[in-house]
Amino acid sequence: MRPGQLPVTWSTWQGLAVPAATLNSTSAALLGLLHEEPMTGGQLVAAATERLGAFWTLTRSQVYRELPGLAAAGYVRSGKPGPRSALPYAVTPAGRRAFTGWLSQPAGLDNPRNPVLLRLGFGAQHSAEQLRALLSSARAEHEQVLADHKAAVGRLRRGNGEMFALATAEFGVAYERAVLKWLDTIPPS
Repeated sequence: MRPGQLPVTWSTWQGLAVPAATLNSTSAALLGLLHEEPMTGGQLVAAATERLGAFWTLTRSQVYRELPGLAAAGYVRSGKPGPRSALPYAVTPAGRRAFTGWLSQPAGLDNPRNPVLLRLGFGAQHSAEQLRALLSSARAEHEQVLADHKAAVGRLRRGNGEMFALATAEFGVAYERAVLKWLDTIPPS
């Protein structure tokens, strides 16, 4: 295997053998977003925040780290530099096949990484003041995120949003409501 090349396995999708590259979730998310239109790294970060932010985050450094590997594997190609030398990337037919293969694989277990839950796991070591501050801060942050998700749902409904984008935004609303309800069950000290 050449440097930057992703290993390829084969799977079936609708009866066809397609390459199921061993894509990591970040690479797969980028390929999925690029199905919509060519985008620069910055545009990919913004699109990921808008479309996937309720459940998946992509940082600028992750995006810019993955794009060269995807290009080396032949899954994306870069276009002509735009303003401030921003390179637009487009998914290639090989990238579409790799993404299709990735979609056909089992999703795996959900592994949430929640910093509040991590700190609460050590709640006995918190002072009462630290615990109150942690819970108050978490509540304020989740209330803000809930408001953001509700706004996204409203925008998608008003704009005849794509049903799967709407479903992910609605997940964000349901998740934040569940977190806020759960926060109400935690004794402050």
